[in-house]
This record gives sequence, C-alpha cells and structure tokens, in this order.
Amino acid sequence: MAASADPEIVVIGCGISGMAAAHRLVRAGFQRVRILEATARSGGRIKSGRLGNNITEIGASYIHGPSEENPVFCLARDYGLLDAEALKPENQAMYIDERPHWSPNWFSCSGQRLSAELMRPAMDMFNELMDETEQFHNRRETPWPSVGHFIRSEAQQRAAEKWKDKDENTRELLLCGLSAKLKDEVCASATHTMDEVDLAGFSMFKGLRGLDCNLPGAFEDLIKNLMSELPADLVSYNRPVRCVHWNDTEDGVGTVTVECDDGERIAADHVIFTVPLGYLKKHHSTLFCPPLPAHKLYSVQKLGFGTCNKIYVEFESPWWDADCDIIHLVWEDEGDVLVHIKDISKSWIKKMSTFTVLKYCERGSHVLCGWISGQESEYMESLPEEELRSSITELIRTFTGNPTITPRGILRTQWFHDPWTCGSFCYPAVGVTAQDLENMMEPLPVKGSQSQPLQVLFAGEATHPCYYSTIHGALLTGWREADRLISHYTTVSP
Repeated sequence: MAASADPEIVVIGCGISGMAAAHRLVRAGFQRVRILEATARSGGRIKSGRLGNNITEIGASYIHGPSEENPVFCLARDYGLLDAEALKPENQAMYIDERPHWSPNWFSCSGQRLSAELMRPAMDMFNELMDETEQFHNRRETPWPSVGHFIRSEAQQRAAEKWKDKDENTRELLLCGLSAKLKDEVCASATHTMDEVDLAGFSMFKGLRGLDCNLPGAFEDLIKNLMSELPADLVSYNRPVRCVHWNDTEDGVGTVTVECDDGERIAADHVIFTVPLGYLKKHHSTLFCPPLPAHKLYSVQKLGFGTCNKIYVEFESPWWDADCDIIHLVWEDEGDVLVHIKDISKSWIKKMSTFTVLKYCERGSHVLCGWISGQESEYMESLPEEELRSSITELIRTFTGNPTITPRGILRTQWFHDPWTCGSFCYPAVGVTAQDLENMMEPLPVKGSQSQPLQVLFAGEATHPCYYSTIHGALLTGWREADRLISHYTTVSP
C-alpha cells in the first residue's frame, strides 16, 4: 500500500464475504475499514440454531469439496473445527461433484420400504443424466433450454430402452424414483423446478475434490473465529443501508456516500457491497444513485435466486437403518418426471422427497433434516407451527406405514421471508451466461469511465463465476475485492 494512502473503506454486509474482505484489508494494513450490518448478528447465511439439545444449521450445512483447494476447509481445519474423518487424506482426494456416496433408505407413499437394489437403476440413470449435462457447457445453442427439459426427455426415452425387460409397475416405480432424485436436485439449486435452470449454464458451476462434510459443532463457530481476529469496533450492527451514492461523472469527485436508514451519511473512498442477490433484486431501484448501469442490472435480474428450506424433525428413536445417511420418499404418481404440483396449498408436502440424517446428535435424540425448495418451500414458511407438525407427522406415517410415529420436535428455516436475504442462494436461470456472472462482479464505475475508479465493488456468492451458491465462493469473492483494492493502492504512486 502506498505510504500516503489511507482510504476510507465501507463494507456493506457482515456475512462471510464481507468479513473476508475486511479481514484481508486489515491484515494488509488498511486502517479505516468499517462493516455496516443490517441485523444484530454476524454470519449472514451462516446461522446455527438448536432443536432440543442438538445443533442445527439454519443456513449453510456443508463444506462442499473439503480439500486444500477450499479456503473454508482450510480455515475450519486451522481453527480445529473438523473431525478426524474430514481430515483423512482419502476423503480429501475423493471427487464426488456434490453427489456423495451415501447409504440410502427408500420408502413409497403406499407405506412400503423399497430396497436400495430395486431403486439403484433410477439412481444410476439420474447420475448418468446429470453427468451428461457437462457436454452442453459453453454451448450457444442446446437441444433443450433447461436441465429439467433435458432430464425429462432423456429419462422417458432411456427408461423405455434400458428397462424394457422390467415389468410395467417396476418401470413406473423407477421413474417415480427418478422424480424424487430430481426434487433433490431442485433443492441443491434452490429453484422451483429444474425447468428454470439453464442447460448450458448449469455446468458453469465447478465442484472441488473432497467428501462433503459438516462441522461437529456449529458453523457459526467459523464466524466466531473469524470475528475474533477483527478489531472489536469494526462492525456496526443494526445499520441497514438505504442508498449508496456514487459518482459516474468526470468532475473528479471520487467520494462515495453511504446513506443509512437512520439518516446518517458516511463518506467513503470505496464501498464493498456484499448484500445477497435476493435483496438486491428487490431493492436495486433505491439502493444505488445513480442507478446500476443497464447491463449490470440486466444480469442482476436474469440470474436466478431461489429458496431452499430445511425442516428438522427430532424423534425419540430412529425408524431408519443404523447406517442410513439419506432417506428418499417416492410418490407413486410421478412417473412423468415433471415435478409439478398443481395445488400448492393442498399438496405442498409432495415437494419433499429427501431427508438427511443428522450425524452429530445428543444421546437419546435422533434428528432428520428434510429439504424443500421453490414455491412450495415459500408456502411452507407461512404455515402455523401446529399445521406444519401435523403435515410432517402424516407424511412420515404414510411412507413408513407406521401410524404411531410421532416427532418430538420440529424446527424450520424461513429464508424467503427473511427481509435481508429474500431467499437462499443463486442459480443460473434459463438464458444466463458466464458474461452475466462477469457483470455481477464488475466494479462501479465501469471500465472506460473518467471518474474515480473502484468506488463500489461487489462480492458475495452470486458474484463468483464458478463457485456461486457456496460458502467458499462467497469467501473467495470477499478476498477478491479486497485484493482489487490492495493492488490498486500498491500500484498507485504515493
């Protein structure tokens, strides 16, 4: 950093992206760094809770691709937050592309337990089709517009060919199993349906080596460790930002003004904006003055941002196998692989097809995490707690055929109605290209402008070109924008 440079830098948002940016800048010697956080807590979409005595993750649950290439894994390891299993070299070397080799239990809506062997052809076909989406990477034109259209078209055709020797009922059941897996993928993309996910854009996402893992404690422990390394007074909580006033004229004035909801106006040389895409989509018209450039706004509007929620359910005793990692629920009327629910208010529960088994539970407690996304997920958030409990109880009794199973406790997440996130994370909606992600990360003013550079910089998971939707993607973008400023002041003459 140039000896005379002492810029005022305001970071908006104290999620992991904003924290990473501030952390990097402070370590590089920048003295005047400040984070404005709209809520009363740090962490953003990393948030832990409790169900009974068990830790539950309201936000991020997994380190995806826990290996040396993943900075979140490295931080968690250095802070002593990982268990011995996650640290095994063979687990770090494994490449699973976010599809871990979990031991499944399958149940049908007629109350039947289905063998994993019976359902394996559905799993194999689904994984095969998902792997084949890679062939459409960077294609300007594809035979199908979306991942959903591709899967549905190919599944029906291949089922007729590959499963022709199976009886009609088995073929239909396997197609229903494929629908269950498709709902699982819908949750992984935080979308309403895979018909909304661009086929060519889908493979812009890059996985990292490593067997996905949880933290034995709480994910918030990662946040606490990072926060402990920042100056105590760096974050101002409960300080929502109303508008960022920047300058795109040639008058040489480079100061940015951050206007807070309480009326305070903070002058800065640079602002790093790390607010979730869902909030930006909803409030862009008032958040920036002058407004975002047309091409950047177009990409903000094009990029998908959806809701994936979790419903934690605690039981006194397990109704699944001891070695089970994941439970798949198969509705026997979904052989069309459409995943379309006509009346959400009556049938929202049909969108739930997957429960994962919580690995770290207190003695005498057994917890499942149910996954649901899209409009059904948003509707679920609005239900009274007793109605939610009743629906989950009925679902489990229907699929197990056991009318006595009763949950001990239930805890749901509600990301769509969170006013500061308005959803969960981003996905490449139909029509999105790599250029849109480039536009998302482009600072203001844009290149070629005669006004002061790097007034507003953009970070957060939705600004990473290939690790979007992940914690490591968010963290890397915070570092990226900090490095952009560090580089700027290293090259600027004193």
